[in-house]
Amino acid sequence: MRLRIAHSIVHRYEPPAAGVIQVLRLTPRNYEGQYVISWRIDVSGDSRLNAHEDAFGNLTHVFAADGPFAELSINVEGEVETQNTDGVVRGTLERFPPSLFLRDTALTQADDAIRDFALDLRAANGGNTLAELHALLNRMHEEIICEHGSPRSPTATAVEAFTHKSGGARDLTHIFLGAARSLQIPARYVAGYMCGRAEPEGGGHAWAEAYVPRLGWVGFDTVNCVCPAEAHVRVAVGLDALGAAPVRGTRYGIGEESAAVAITVDQ
Repeated sequence: MRLRIAHSIVHRYEPPAAGVIQVLRLTPRNYEGQYVISWRIDVSGDSRLNAHEDAFGNLTHVFAADGPFAELSINVEGEVETQNTDGVVRGTLERFPPSLFLRDTALTQADDAIRDFALDLRAANGGNTLAELHALLNRMHEEIICEHGSPRSPTATAVEAFTHKSGGARDLTHIFLGAARSLQIPARYVAGYMCGRAEPEGGGHAWAEAYVPRLGWVGFDTVNCVCPAEAHVRVAVGLDALGAAPVRGTRYGIGEESAAVAITVDQ
């Protein structure tokens, strides 16, 4: 499947910002089943993008912009060729052993309720890792409501989302990570795009990957209850949503900041 992606982010500052520094994780890499045909990032104003790789091997761009300015825009356009690999991820740059992804964060830490939720599945699946993960995916789909749109809040944790039995893609992925790690299964957060996703913010998406012995990393889309296929474009990975965030940064000056995001993913 050949996908065309357009992603725009417009930051507005009131009063105008004296300057900003931002890190962008908005560029996908090639791996088995995904080939980047073309990709371009444009930033308004006189800003130079400096390319780097972060600790997880994500392609990043860093820029600093001097103000004052009331608005800053980032525009991404590209085309990616994808193939269905049944969720199995091969050919990616792996900087760390899978065991690193047993590490919890403040956003993914499981409580007793999440651990019990996961342990029930282990008892029913006889210690088969892949079966446990698919059972976790299916049970989450049955018992947790996906709220299409924004996450509960930028700081919402897996525990908060699990308590309410609802959340966006970010929240459901954090629950999956906390549950998988409580079973001693390495798991990580993936930020990317999906074609045909019926949500207000368009094709921006998130899902999990878990490590299965003798198979490797396998993707699990908690919103759609599927393994990622040719409609998914994988961009960045991390221990949680912050580690794989498309945009992170800081502004200089006082006042309020807002962001308008528009994403389209077309075949």
